[in-house]
Amino acid sequence: MSDIHPIFSRLVSRAEREHFLLQRSCAVWFTGLSGSGKSAIAIALERLLFRKGHFAQVIDGDNLRDGLNGNLGFSEEDRAENVRRAAEVARMYTHSGIICLCSFISPRAAMRAMARDIIGAGDYIEVYVSTPLAVCEARDVKGLYQKARAGAIPGFTGISNPYEAPTNPHLAIDTEGCSAEEAAFRVYEYLQGRIQYLPDSP
Repeated sequence: MSDIHPIFSRLVSRAEREHFLLQRSCAVWFTGLSGSGKSAIAIALERLLFRKGHFAQVIDGDNLRDGLNGNLGFSEEDRAENVRRAAEVARMYTHSGIICLCSFISPRAAMRAMARDIIGAGDYIEVYVSTPLAVCEARDVKGLYQKARAGAIPGFTGISNPYEAPTNPHLAIDTEGCSAEEAAFRVYEYLQGRIQYLPDSP
């Protein structure tokens, strides 16, 4: 790796970008079962932040698999690589002063720990969308649970592959009894102090 010479130190700094955008950046990592409401909350939160004058960007698992991660499957190794690449993208967004909203099942605690390490513990905010499996399966928004039950999708998280629930997330939200917009507002309330740019900040 001796032929690689990063130029990070010569680029516009994160502090300068945050000053330009008048916000503090961070990466909000939504984790939970398929159909739990991760993407819906992230989309609603992005819109809410935009209305409040903030610049945010959603990074969604399906979107990345349609492009950057299109060469990855669903083996344990490929799922970990999917999360690793997503976290690297989130880190770049965060260092650009952008509030990054990441929606990934990320079923293993080790995967989420890797994402936190890449992004940086100070910038990583974990939101566990804790909607129960029965509710997610009843919704079956993408028809995936039906296929998984029929054996058409091997290793499906929550059915034939376990999901390791976070033990100490920054925030946990069950969408069984609330809308995506209500859940997004809860996250926004949690973030307000974190993303506020104070005039006397460096």
